[in-house]
Amino acid sequence: MLSISRNLRQTRIRLPPSARAASNLTRFNWEDPLDLDGLLTEEELAIRDTAREFCQESLLPKVIEMQRTEEFNPKIIPEMGALGLLGATIQGYGCAGVSTVAYGLIAREIERIDSGYRSTASVQSSLVMHPISEYGSEEQKTKYLPRLAKGEIIGCFGLTEPNHGSDPAAMETTAEEVDGGFVLNGAKTWITNAPVAYGNPGSPVLCDS
Repeated sequence: MLSISRNLRQTRIRLPPSARAASNLTRFNWEDPLDLDGLLTEEELAIRDTAREFCQESLLPKVIEMQRTEEFNPKIIPEMGALGLLGATIQGYGCAGVSTVAYGLIAREIERIDSGYRSTASVQSSLVMHPISEYGSEEQKTKYLPRLAKGEIIGCFGLTEPNHGSDPAAMETTAEEVDGGFVLNGAKTWITNAPVAYGNPGSPVLCDS
């Protein structure tokens, strides 16, 4: 056993050429193990960095107090709007018109701080602004999208119901048009952004799929 140990200590392990070449490659980056940054454009990196700086400097200091008091500060939405983070993929109407990848990077930076903040931003962008952009009339787009993009008005989205969960095909809630507006009949388990959603002061906005 002793002689075997001595032989092992004296043996020099020779690496194959491929292994020696691998030692010259870029060092492993634990913060970006898949080299995501290498797949992004300069614009996408700049957008990611802008979103990250905002989230770290503006959202992070607020999140602990928000969780402790269970209170949401709607002022963060105009702050997001001022940086072009709301409805970012929409072309025109005061929106940034960036790639879906850039939008994903924005959402990831907000999610780093708190999922509730990210839900607020993504509901405003994807579930309120996107349907208006894709299916609304030109009058509706002109009326709502610029103000939603700035965070001047906040939209909400009602989907989840007690009997069916988040299944839009099984929703029971109805909206009946009447003189002066609509009569809503049904029940929702929760409506993201509902406590702070508004159009004109005192006039709530409900965007229901």
